[in-house]
Amino acid sequence: MPIDLDNTEEMFATSTDLTVGLEEEFAVLAPGTLDLVPRFEELRDTAAALDPVLHDAITGELISSEIEIVSGRGEDLHDAIAHQRDRRRRLFTLAANRGVALGSTGTHPWADYREQRNIDTAHYRRVVEGLGYVARRNNTFSLHVHVGVRGADRAVAVCDRLRPILPALLAVSASSPFLEGQDTLLHSVRSQIFSKSFPRCGVPDAFGGWRAFREYLELLIATRSIVEYTQVWWSVRPHASFGTVEVRVCDAQITAAESEGLAGLIVACVGQALRDIDDGMPFDDPPHRLIEENMWRAIRYGLDGNMIDLRRGVEIPARAAIDALWSWTTPVREEARIDVALEGPTGAQRQRAALLEGGDLREVYADTVRETTTTYAQEVPA
Repeated sequence: MPIDLDNTEEMFATSTDLTVGLEEEFAVLAPGTLDLVPRFEELRDTAAALDPVLHDAITGELISSEIEIVSGRGEDLHDAIAHQRDRRRRLFTLAANRGVALGSTGTHPWADYREQRNIDTAHYRRVVEGLGYVARRNNTFSLHVHVGVRGADRAVAVCDRLRPILPALLAVSASSPFLEGQDTLLHSVRSQIFSKSFPRCGVPDAFGGWRAFREYLELLIATRSIVEYTQVWWSVRPHASFGTVEVRVCDAQITAAESEGLAGLIVACVGQALRDIDDGMPFDDPPHRLIEENMWRAIRYGLDGNMIDLRRGVEIPARAAIDALWSWTTPVREEARIDVALEGPTGAQRQRAALLEGGDLREVYADTVRETTTTYAQEVPA
């Protein structure tokens, strides 16, 4: 799709604050072995024949052994979650009927990326041909949250204010300690092989407003660096097609409650950033290099480690950084009735603990798949 930046400005001008869209990516698995299997197209085509609502809600990703489910636009977080719960139930029912299991961690623990087949679309052919090994290597699964923001300048300003908290959001979402049959000692190896390898990825620069961001995009377009807006893979970005701020930093979550809790925290962070912007609250943009220091700590240690308090220049426990987000977002959470429950161990912590207690990777992953199946396939509450 050609990039129309004038249309993007119009999209943001007519957007509504704090609408919400959720995108969750799942591994497509053989039930017996839990190996990745290339059956996305089968699931998509079966949904087209049997469940048009589900068909409209599923999309393909880079590999045929991955499937994404989207909520569509919700008028608020609660509306988006209600839509997503219905779509998840439909997806897990369809998968079970087709003899497919679904997993939800940031990486598959033992799959060989060289054996995975890329889906055949113009977009992903372009990605693979353009990035080669970098794209082929990226067999990862994540949670993306879209939050509506009215006005392109406000959307860029929100992204600027979210930059310093990206490491905390990654740390609390980390669920990918294993890759290629080994414990990587990282908490989010997904982030290492995606955001540290793809171009225009990871922590973005601070742009200050739409004009500077547009000039950046115009340079990329003029120099043939990108031909689609989605080739800008920043961990937080204004989304050109939806009039949203999209937060893309989080690993996929093992349980539905964790996914919904993270979505709630992200929506609250965007809402609080908007409130601070509109109230003229001062904001000091930390240097990119310091945010990246915390990103590495989140990748390596997750909530087991420390982060740098960039205002005071001292180390604090990573959990304290999450508590700070909780405190900062209190006004928006209370007003919007956002109940965030992220107090337990992360997916990475639970998986590594199970491994250290004597399990093997296959047993540990099987446990996560059971949790995923049990929680994401639940009926919509009355």
